[in-house]
Amino acid sequence: MANFLAPADLSKAFVGISEKKASIPAAKMLVLGILAGVYIGFAAHVATTIATGPEDWFGVKKFLIGAVFSCGLMLVIIPGSELWTGNNLMVIGLLDKKIGFGGLMKNWGLVYLGNLIGSLLLAFIIAQSSGLLAGNIGATAIKIAAGKVSVSTIGDMSHNYAFFFRAVGCNWLVCLAVMMAISAQDIAGKVLAIFFPIMAFVAAGFEHCIANMYFIPAGIFAKNFSGAVDGAVKLGVSEKAIENLNWASMWTQNLGVVTLGNLVGGAVFTGAVYWWLYVKKSD
Repeated sequence: MANFLAPADLSKAFVGISEKKASIPAAKMLVLGILAGVYIGFAAHVATTIATGPEDWFGVKKFLIGAVFSCGLMLVIIPGSELWTGNNLMVIGLLDKKIGFGGLMKNWGLVYLGNLIGSLLLAFIIAQSSGLLAGNIGATAIKIAAGKVSVSTIGDMSHNYAFFFRAVGCNWLVCLAVMMAISAQDIAGKVLAIFFPIMAFVAAGFEHCIANMYFIPAGIFAKNFSGAVDGAVKLGVSEKAIENLNWASMWTQNLGVVTLGNLVGGAVFTGAVYWWLYVKKSD
């Protein structure tokens, strides 16, 4: 017996998975979303810690950041929770007419909200945890967050344009990681299936909206510590960029366009394509 699902069987399995996800009671759906936001936040904090320090060995450092970040999706998939980006694959059930548009929107809306609450909760906890964001790690958090919301001039759309396509690539890989993890029938297989695509998207510099729900708030909270702000300036972050790092820019310069790009990468380039290839009945 094979210890993984073949592509056709895997794609068809997501029809049933979509039905189960759409039928989760609203309260449980929200809590499962909160858990996933916390789990991705854990991985994002560890990635921030790994990113702190000299810029030597650029490629190796990128690999290590991606390697530790893969822990986030492992925590989501194996213990079980609801991640909005992975749930973009529910479009397979929608296209196969096994779930309705209302059920899809209910899941996506509650899970996205839960992911946001969980990410904010963990960012707040980290900010209160004996100065974890007060020193060098806080400086790195500001640098990461400022880079995600910075624009060169007022009205410059090149930032959003670039981040849209970074987000497309990101969730294309994330949803492939989810599919591969579901395909694997044992824990070791799931871990390996998750590790490589997630490491790849982080090392490549792609954008994940749920991860950014932690990265950007962590940077905003770190601004409350003078040591972190001074450290960020030493890392080359301009005062203007630090000033532009706020709750409004989080949405206007990042989460809005990154969420849209993630949706295209996950629902269209992965979910819809695999539905057409393996689930759609031939005419």
